[in-house]
Amino acid sequence: MSETIPPEHYRTNPARLTALGALLGLGALSTMPGVSDTTRDDLAARFQFERFELPLVTPLDGRDVHEVHPDLRHISAWVSAVGSSVTLADIDGDGLSNDVCVSEPRTGAVIVAPAPGTPDRFEAFELPDQDHLDGRGAATTCLVGDFNEDGHADLAVAYFGHTPLLFLRKVQGGRPAELAPDAFASQQLIPGSEARWYTATALLADIDADGHADLLIGNYFIEESNLYDPSSSNPVELQDSFSHALNGGRNRVFLWSEGRGGASPGATFVEAEHAFTEDEARGWTLAAGAADLDKDGKVDLYIANDYGPDTVFHNDSEPGRVSLTPVFGRRDAVTPPSKVMGRDSFKGMGVDFGDVNGDGYFDIFVSNIAAEWALQESHYLWVSTGDMADMASGLAPYEDLGEDLGVGHSDWGWGTRFGDFDNDGVLEAIQATGFRQGSINKWPELAEFAIGNDLLVHRPEVWPRVIPGDEISGHEPNPFYVRDASGRYWDIADELGLAGDDVSRGIATGDVDGDGDLDWAISNQWDRSWFFRNDAPDPGGYLGLHIIRAPTERARPETRVRGGHPSVGEGWPAFGAVATAHLPDGRTLVGHIDGGSGHTGARSPELHLGLGELPADSEIEVELLWRDRGGALREETLTLHPGWHTVVLGAGRAG
Repeated sequence: MSETIPPEHYRTNPARLTALGALLGLGALSTMPGVSDTTRDDLAARFQFERFELPLVTPLDGRDVHEVHPDLRHISAWVSAVGSSVTLADIDGDGLSNDVCVSEPRTGAVIVAPAPGTPDRFEAFELPDQDHLDGRGAATTCLVGDFNEDGHADLAVAYFGHTPLLFLRKVQGGRPAELAPDAFASQQLIPGSEARWYTATALLADIDADGHADLLIGNYFIEESNLYDPSSSNPVELQDSFSHALNGGRNRVFLWSEGRGGASPGATFVEAEHAFTEDEARGWTLAAGAADLDKDGKVDLYIANDYGPDTVFHNDSEPGRVSLTPVFGRRDAVTPPSKVMGRDSFKGMGVDFGDVNGDGYFDIFVSNIAAEWALQESHYLWVSTGDMADMASGLAPYEDLGEDLGVGHSDWGWGTRFGDFDNDGVLEAIQATGFRQGSINKWPELAEFAIGNDLLVHRPEVWPRVIPGDEISGHEPNPFYVRDASGRYWDIADELGLAGDDVSRGIATGDVDGDGDLDWAISNQWDRSWFFRNDAPDPGGYLGLHIIRAPTERARPETRVRGGHPSVGEGWPAFGAVATAHLPDGRTLVGHIDGGSGHTGARSPELHLGLGELPADSEIEVELLWRDRGGALREETLTLHPGWHTVVLGAGRAG
């Protein structure tokens, strides 16, 4: 059996982790340490995955770029770099997140299907109404949520070249329509809009703290550009800087207003037009995350921007009024500006939340570009200092320990995802990497261009050629990071047989087969995408929570708890709810119901906590924190045993 991490590790504070980094001799200028083959084998012995290809419906036609504006043909591969996404969720209503929604650039389709290796509950199909793009754009991400609040799964799809569409599940006689292309009624998020948006990421979160899930839309290219129109003669413009670009598409918040179910379902969202200032709204956003960082009952936002500073917002909103205040880290004499939260000049491309230091607050794993001998920035692992009350005064209580903890360098990073895949109570981390596969290395030209004259980069004609056949970080494996007994992460993807040369984008996690361990899927750009079933040889215990709200007409004052998974129409996950579990051995574990944080991957909307060797009859005290449908902060304390539980929220007590 491999070494286990002692209980005191979970309560390690950031100061101890920083000291650990110093003892290991880590840092931006230090030589990266090695690890013995024996240690690697011991770490790898805890994990085992079986890989399945995610399904296609329409045969491939050989495309590996989009048709683009004439001025962009020499960089067609560059502007065709995103659009692959994967989400794991319960779409068919069987209580398990064993369905996938995939945007597939190779066919232009959005595919809904049972996860590979699960029973054939319905035939894989493509969502209709994708021809509205007329070949001048592509789907980029798919979210699963209850947009009309009838208790059944709906879909939202975002695009390069169009505003988002909602696909609302039809219900007749109290039963949702059988899953097929005609099971959903489609509508535009903005009715009648003909605008061209280039949405790279989207998520569901209760941003105005009214108890309803809102939509955050992260846009990338400049709106109304004719990027994917090969016949256009209108000029196009790219980013106005490689380190501080503020001319991207506008980020937007849409607040839930109302919904109706039935055979002709509908949902209304209203834009909060002043949610961001002009500069805050116009970064080139590739990823976004929402989590209650300071546990005040309101989700805070992390916006990861390409070509410039990420932005972290403390949420001061009230129902119907969005108020987001940017927070910044504190710089000391030995910290460069790019290692200060909110001050960086890197290329933010992925974000996820998990408690790494065991203090009961979320830490943040962010992808940038960290390609060796190329654009070698670094990835962030923002670890909380514990001074979370500072957020209300504009100070971000985080320090970057990515270098110290071993996740600072891999390659061109995209999606990130935390998960406890062996149920030992310690989070692993996965990262999607790569840009473009080919045979001609374009990194020398790109690196030279990236440090050139910022006044020219918005002009397409000065860009170096990047077309099919060109290579930029196309053959580096996706890291699978596992912590050793000292607390440092090591990439053991090779030992696990995961070290392929995929060019990846989004990552989704979820307990697809209901056996208590996390499975995962990864989406690849212009290539096959994969699902990985977790067959861990000796997983520890786990606590799984479906934290749901019943539809309004079925709501009850008391919180109901039962073992197992939800039934059809029983309710929908309470996005943003936080659970803090206090274990008998003194450990504290924290998780939340996530509504799509990341680049283009979305984890399933349940909470999964690994418990290690905790006995099956152990009593676990779980504190829940959420907002009710009136916006009031609510709390509930439950005593639970390991295993899966369905928690249907009631009134709770005032928070």
